[in-house]
Amino acid sequence: MKVEKNKLLVKSLVYDAIGMASGAIPVVGFFLDFLWAPYAAKKMLDMYPGKKGKLASIIVFVEEILPFTDVVPTFTLMWLYTFVWKKEQSPEGEIIEVEIVQ
Repeated sequence: MKVEKNKLLVKSLVYDAIGMASGAIPVVGFFLDFLWAPYAAKKMLDMYPGKKGKLASIIVFVEEILPFTDVVPTFTLMWLYTFVWKKEQSPEGEIIEVEIVQ
């Protein structure tokens, strides 16, 4: 789990850097966002399956399409949300009470 978590962080940082780099290129960067936005949305959905991945892919698509929003690190924020801010209880850590009826 820790290795996968670290791989997702590295991917997130790389994808955010690519998204931000397109904003640094005058004139052409705006058009590159039209190519990058659907690709970024697909990658977000691949990295985070389920409802939260679908919502995050929509957010990253909109963020990449809108001008002047390339500085928002959407992938990294999603990683932080998933692994730092929203700690999900693992099934092995839960105590289940069992009543034995005879």
